[in-house]
Amino acid sequence: MNCSGIDATTGRSVEIQFARTLEHVRTREGPGEGVWLSPGWIDLQVNGFAGVDYCSPQTPADDIAHSIRVIRSTGVTRFFPTVITGTVDGMAGALRNLARARRSMAEGNSIAGFHVEGPHISPDDGPRGAHPRQCVRPPDLDEYRHWQDATDGQVRLVTVSPEWPGVNRYIETLVRDGVVVSIGHTKATAEQIAGAVDSGAAMSTHIGNGAHQVLPRHPNYIWEQLADDRLVASFIADGIHLPGSFLKVALRAKGVERSVLVTDAVMPAGCRPGRYRLGEVEVELHADDRVTLAGETRLAGSSLRMDRGVGNLMRLAGLSLAEAIALAAINPARAGRIDGRTQGLVPGDRADLVEFRYDEEQRTVQVKRVWVDGELVSVADGE
Repeated sequence: MNCSGIDATTGRSVEIQFARTLEHVRTREGPGEGVWLSPGWIDLQVNGFAGVDYCSPQTPADDIAHSIRVIRSTGVTRFFPTVITGTVDGMAGALRNLARARRSMAEGNSIAGFHVEGPHISPDDGPRGAHPRQCVRPPDLDEYRHWQDATDGQVRLVTVSPEWPGVNRYIETLVRDGVVVSIGHTKATAEQIAGAVDSGAAMSTHIGNGAHQVLPRHPNYIWEQLADDRLVASFIADGIHLPGSFLKVALRAKGVERSVLVTDAVMPAGCRPGRYRLGEVEVELHADDRVTLAGETRLAGSSLRMDRGVGNLMRLAGLSLAEAIALAAINPARAGRIDGRTQGLVPGDRADLVEFRYDEEQRTVQVKRVWVDGELVSVADGE
């Protein structure tokens, strides 16, 4: 197959020939054709989408397949379904259900692995976020191995707080298994964070969120993570979880090369405003796109789409299109260690592609067509 447009990472007009992988990428003379091309976008944190809850062990495979088709329409070609803090049996059941669906459905190749966010997080209000307090518990290697058994070894990312006794041994074991360990939902001290990173922790989960409302000026766990160049940081760029000022400063601290865009989307994302259930928790999707615990102001995930997140990085944080695409495509592939997706529009990488229109004045992107493994999987209405 062939497609052509402007390479969003270089600004050059290119023609691409591909099958399952990119075979030839040729620079063309003259201006582009009004469309832009990018490596397929990757989301390392998706709790649900389009009315489908990934944290429920009972979610039907057909519903999961539907949600993936909607996710693909936003430009996301690979993602990590994310299971949050729950009971021992509930979390293992959700992971087993997702892994079973991945094997059975045609859309399963978009699932690049699984992210387990918790349950080994801070029990404190603030850092715990919307995770149920009664299910928070210390790191447990037997439980971790149960997750891997349930997913055929496909848990690829685990979020943990380094405040727990014995956590460094836990981190070292996961890292030896090839799992990316991310610090998040934490009240850890500077020493605990440094110990976690020395043990192999490599990321910070949605930094700036899952935190106390009031923190010491310094030291505090946000500054400590931003200052450590060994940590990649993920950001929810929806204009709700983080103000533009924090996003700008944090991106300057980490540098574009150590920053990743995530949606942290939950089941109501892509749905009409109203009340929904996430497992045993009732949440509300508001008209302004906030998702909160029902009757509260506390955020409970987001309704962000990745295509809007790319635009928000440009509008809120002042990034260029190429920089925003790096946070959506190249950086998450490297941070999540997703094989065949770390080089960009380069021969040999997987043929995961997004074709989109770019409004430079409004700083928005509009997805037109999406390919996964060289197969056209999404076409926008009217195209």
